[in-house]
Amino acid sequence: MVARVVIAAPSSGSGKTTVATGLMAAFTAAGLAVSPHKVGPDYIDPGYHSLATGRAGRNLDAYLCGPELIAPLFAHGAAGCDLAVVEGVMGMYDGASGQGELASTAQVAKLLRAPVLLVVDASSQSRSVAALVHGFASWDPEVRIGGVILNKVGSARHEELLREALDASGVPVLGALRRERQVRTPSRHLGLVPVAERRGEAVDAVAALAEQVRVGCDLEAVLALARSAPELGVGAWDPVRAVACGEPAGPQTPDGLGRPVVAVASGAAFTFSYAEHSELLVAAGADVVPFDPLRDEGLPEGTRGLVIGGGFPEVYAPELSGNEPLRKAVAELALSGAPVAAECAGLLYLSRSLDGQPMCGVLDAEARMSERLTLGYREAVAVSMSSLAAVGTRLRGHEFHRTVIEPGAGAAPAWGMHLPERRVEGFVQQGVHASYLHTHWAAEPGMAMRFVERCAG
Repeated sequence: MVARVVIAAPSSGSGKTTVATGLMAAFTAAGLAVSPHKVGPDYIDPGYHSLATGRAGRNLDAYLCGPELIAPLFAHGAAGCDLAVVEGVMGMYDGASGQGELASTAQVAKLLRAPVLLVVDASSQSRSVAALVHGFASWDPEVRIGGVILNKVGSARHEELLREALDASGVPVLGALRRERQVRTPSRHLGLVPVAERRGEAVDAVAALAEQVRVGCDLEAVLALARSAPELGVGAWDPVRAVACGEPAGPQTPDGLGRPVVAVASGAAFTFSYAEHSELLVAAGADVVPFDPLRDEGLPEGTRGLVIGGGFPEVYAPELSGNEPLRKAVAELALSGAPVAAECAGLLYLSRSLDGQPMCGVLDAEARMSERLTLGYREAVAVSMSSLAAVGTRLRGHEFHRTVIEPGAGAAPAWGMHLPERRVEGFVQQGVHASYLHTHWAAEPGMAMRFVERCAG
């Protein structure tokens, strides 16, 4: 039994991240073990959650993983914790386009049997707030809104009017945050600037959020609400069971050197990853070793496979290009036929160039920044045999970038897309699988097993 609460809002921009991160940090400072979670495919908010709690920020995405995995993944991440705080996505009832409630905050709250704390931007309303809260609380009787946090409150008088209006709604006000005390977190073309790029400032910002929430919210009431959640009644997801790994030591390399080393790109340029990916690689028998392409001039010793996830290589293109020894090492590893899995930022890093800056040259393609944001869930099928997937493997993914790569697919494409339009995308050559598509391997754990088997072989 883990006390849990979902932080939702009527719309994006209401202050979910402020409240969720502040609550996580405030409860952690009070001595509780807090498990941080984020609804949807977002990679950046979990970085702030991790900073606030000292634990891995984990995503709960019912589109990528399926509704049936949400509670088990939650239980896995929250094991041993006193409290779990789940930050929602968009407006509470907004989900995958044209898919009803799928992947919405409301659906995840129901799957977790968790009470909801509704964050309302009160900056331009007073009595109308009661109608707004009443509408959200009554829309779906299976969603239990247990309290309201009023955000961007202008004055003591404004707060008084808001509280009076909400008295008749039956939903208690558990906090009010003043407009003049808002903590600013810088943003750019894909959202907030990740923690890894501004760690010192981010530490200060999270501490300020904790203080703002501590002063403005009734933490005892929030904790009581979280503790009112009933027994979840599911077993925790387990990466070893997921990959059906029979031997704890995992597969052996042919020369008897033990578990294959899988290098995983990290650092400020490559911050987008799901915690479960590394856990699955380890469960499948690999030794996962992180490295920073901005600082390390070589791959980790004994590297047999390489994973390069998402991030912001466009921001660091000159620095990545300037690290010529590592670019050559990556190209040599790919040329040897070793498994290489690259998503989005990794795809750009493997190209010949990014905005005119030389990259690894593994792929015969050029990448550049674009004015157009490509964003959305995708349905995909593997159309080429690769180190990640057999032909015909079907899964769901997510695209999120302001770059283009030309050509958009190689002679052997990685995926055939079904939404929003039919197309092929990505590159498969030798052991390389490179694509814009972000995937969650918990939905298809065989990808991790297949990858590690090829590293070991």
